[in-house]
Amino acid sequence: MKDPVDERGVGEEETARAARGSDPNGLIGSKLKALYRAIEQEPVPDLFIDLLQKLDDAEALSRTDDKVRSVV
Repeated sequence: MKDPVDERGVGEEETARAARGSDPNGLIGSKLKALYRAIEQEPVPDLFIDLLQKLDDAEALSRTDDKVRSVV
């Protein structure tokens, strides 16, 4: 079975170079970078976007309420 992280962005050459290197953490680092790149490319779920919009709306309403209170 292939490693899904390798399929998402780490080339075999980069992984092999990290494994051959004198740094024992090189392979782990290259795998983490590949995983980060893969996650970075995933779309933001609609539920999360809706939540962010609700937070923005609540923040805007709060700012409007603060301005009204300071005028009164």
